[in-house]
Amino acid sequence: MKLLVIEDDVRMASLLRRGLAQEGWAVDVVGDAVDARHAVASTPFDAVVCDVGLPGPESGLDWCRWFRTEGHWTPVLMLTARTGVRDRIAGLDCGADDYLGKPFAFEELAARLRALLRRGDTERPTQLRNGDLVLDPAEHQARWQDRVVELSPREFALLDYFMRRPGDVLRRTEILDHVWDYAYDGTSNVVDVYVRYLRQKLEAAGCPDIIETVRGVGYRLAMHP
Repeated sequence: MKLLVIEDDVRMASLLRRGLAQEGWAVDVVGDAVDARHAVASTPFDAVVCDVGLPGPESGLDWCRWFRTEGHWTPVLMLTARTGVRDRIAGLDCGADDYLGKPFAFEELAARLRALLRRGDTERPTQLRNGDLVLDPAEHQARWQDRVVELSPREFALLDYFMRRPGDVLRRTEILDHVWDYAYDGTSNVVDVYVRYLRQKLEAAGCPDIIETVRGVGYRLAMHP
């Protein structure tokens, strides 16, 4: 497997190169978006690790958006020091497959890359669909058939996460980590509360209850053709 790392911090780039090489992957490292464009034009990569904050006029998000518009569907994992919900949504909207906040444990980075590599180099549509339920991250809109489902930013982020992992059992701690800000220190049942809000709004729009409770574990979005 061959990986491209786009990271301008020399120390971080060196740590990533060494750690990923120890996992058995071949690694190329570049420091900005311009060199990254040249790299993907000349070499086929199995996955890309890209920092959001790159030097020059083009950020990691800009590069990833360009990468997708050029028709490249290689999995992209974004690294960012900004872990707010809106920042995460911005990363996914630009075409990234996953994101990881800094600082991070290298073991988690490697695990997420393995998951992306299992997914493979397949096209991902800009709209997320599950039967008649459609989510458009760019327009920040959810629809059930022809009805718009009015969601708060947090409810939208929650549905977005469910629809990117259809059929997967998601633990409450995992949902909390991905949908709420880093180091959230609020009520312990906030995930259950927002799942209830989301269910109520989907039901009001005519959508059946597609969010299943997995007792003692978390929740799962049922898959519909």
